[in-house]
Amino acid sequence: MSLQDIETRVAKACSEAGRDRGDVKLIAVSKVQPAERVQAVLDEGHRLYGENRVQEAQDRWTPFKEQYDGVSVHLIGPLQSNKARVAMEFFDAIHSVDRPKLANTIARLADEIGRCPDLFLQVNTGEEDQKAGVMPSEADGFIAECRALDLPVKGLMCIPPVDETPSLHFALLAKIATRNGLTGLSMGMSSDFEQAIALGATHIRVGSAIFGERDYG
Repeated sequence: MSLQDIETRVAKACSEAGRDRGDVKLIAVSKVQPAERVQAVLDEGHRLYGENRVQEAQDRWTPFKEQYDGVSVHLIGPLQSNKARVAMEFFDAIHSVDRPKLANTIARLADEIGRCPDLFLQVNTGEEDQKAGVMPSEADGFIAECRALDLPVKGLMCIPPVDETPSLHFALLAKIATRNGLTGLSMGMSSDFEQAIALGATHIRVGSAIFGERDYG
């Protein structure tokens, strides 16, 4: 698989869903990938990337941003409150606002810093104990709380359980977003992004299908 292959599949999925290709942003998930693989995709012209860890993203993307114009990096992994300031200063969007404490920290820092990246609120659609995010039943209240803090909430994010049909979770996330007047949906990964596009995804997070399998060793 390659970036061009994924672009072709994204375009096809958008066409089949009756959607404009420009309505879906492809986040190339570069976490743990070797620098040479990332640079190859940069050289192809792609400019939107996703990282899981604040420090790894800083180390990797600070030099790349000096070398390539127009690069945008989104945080798609969990964020500890004590790293929120660094994350807010570095990333263009944070997809993993998953608890009121973090939302309050971000609101306080936004006042201090004078800026705030776009935010996506993480919903634990599978209600899994080991996974971050607010429960679906708490999502409306959490959205209202973040709006009361004057945070730039652009949409919702979810990571479906690995052993369940992802489209059910994508549909649930879309339903929650719609009733709260949110248009952003960060959902869909290498194995299921076509289903996510069909159900309204505006941001899909694709890693291994673009860069190759990760080596965590």
